[in-house]
Amino acid sequence: MASTEKHPIIKALYDDDDVVLSAVKKVREKGYSVKEVFSPFPIHGLDKAMGLAPTRLSIAGFLYGLAGLTTASVVTYYMMIVDWPQNIGGKPNFTWGLNMPAFVPIMFEMTVFFTAHLMVWTFFMKNKLYPGAKPQNYDPRVTDDKFLMEVELTGEKDELLALLKESGAIEISEAK
Repeated sequence: MASTEKHPIIKALYDDDDVVLSAVKKVREKGYSVKEVFSPFPIHGLDKAMGLAPTRLSIAGFLYGLAGLTTASVVTYYMMIVDWPQNIGGKPNFTWGLNMPAFVPIMFEMTVFFTAHLMVWTFFMKNKLYPGAKPQNYDPRVTDDKFLMEVELTGEKDELLALLKESGAIEISEAK
């Protein structure tokens, strides 16, 4: 049975991206759980060092694009075949398949539109960046030039503090 006990969080502040990346690796090697790393820019390889699962954003993007393509197909079929069929240049108006080449730009644009906009909303919801959400960043310095690692304290506190200091932390504190 999994433990529901909350462990204290230790925050370690770093001033270099390479140092924080190697610190995450060292801390995970010692068996501690790195809960989060705050950074002013993406750090290549940090997701693997933290042991995060691969992202499913490409699947979501594909599904959003499919929704856009389906919407464009249904809307063009309804507008041009069912609701308001027109005889334009003697082309048949009773079948969507024969008229579909004229709808390719619409279908392409709706696919891109749905994918782009829904991916942005997915990003906002996944990262809790919607109005009223509690801020996740404890230290405003990480928006400029510092890096903050949060480690869950599951063992001896002095051992973890020594490990963080040895890994290059410039400041260590406990989350409130």
